[in-house]
Amino acid sequence: MPERLCLLTVHAHPDDEASKGPGTVARYHAEGVHTVLVCCTGGEEGDILNPAMESPEVRANLPAIRRQELEASTRIIGYDEVVLLGYRDSGMPGTEANQRPEAFANAPLDEAVGRLVAIVRRVRPQVMVTYPDDQSEYPHPDHLRVHEISMLAFAAAGDPGRFPEAGAPFAPSKLYYNRWPRQRMREMHEKFLELGMESPYDEKRLARMERDEPVTTTISLAGFEDVRSDALRAHATQVDPTSPHWFGLPPETLRTIYPYDDYFLARSRVGPPGPDDPDGAAGGDEDVKEDDLFAGLR
Repeated sequence: MPERLCLLTVHAHPDDEASKGPGTVARYHAEGVHTVLVCCTGGEEGDILNPAMESPEVRANLPAIRRQELEASTRIIGYDEVVLLGYRDSGMPGTEANQRPEAFANAPLDEAVGRLVAIVRRVRPQVMVTYPDDQSEYPHPDHLRVHEISMLAFAAAGDPGRFPEAGAPFAPSKLYYNRWPRQRMREMHEKFLELGMESPYDEKRLARMERDEPVTTTISLAGFEDVRSDALRAHATQVDPTSPHWFGLPPETLRTIYPYDDYFLARSRVGPPGPDDPDGAAGGDEDVKEDDLFAGLR
């Protein structure tokens, strides 16, 4: 019997799973793919961005509340399993939180990689999704560390000589980077103007729209267009339901705007050919055009 298909996504904080690729996960869950989220921190340093949630009680219980929000969001998306890697939110450089020894960014690298390798070997994903190497637009220490441990775990999980205590070796076949679709941003901006509404995109965001990132894989969200908005609303402390950026356009309009998620194939053991990395996995080829993260695997 062939192994079940499994998709493993690695995120830094509660709410990242709602903004980056939730429709893709919902689609694969509906197809019967086993979907697993690794959330590396508890998001303890998150700001309360929804004025309706601002209170001393919420602030005092923010870690527990963010866990509840994560549970609600992942139910909406359709994750079969949520695994907490067990680290504390690192905050931004220069903050007190960033100096704490239990912060994700300060964890011994081998320890963090070993924890992720153990998860990979247990759930046996053919496909992993993580953050890209270039994060210059938002260099959060936890996002940088997610990229680092994901790449190392992808390389190490199939090596019997690495982390022998973490379970039987298993080598995932493909690793992708999340891409925020620049085309979606452009179409949203244009739709605001077309409808005579004020666009929430400032000059900095408009400049980002002009720099397209390489994309190898585009996933249709037909039938799952509302998943992102619904999952984001579940994070009531982090997402203001009146935010024009997320919810400024009418829902029926938003569904029609670039209903796709974009990805970059960074590593593949099933092709296409690309420059070899040290562990022997092929590097990504931006000329590849896929419509399925499991292309070449089914």
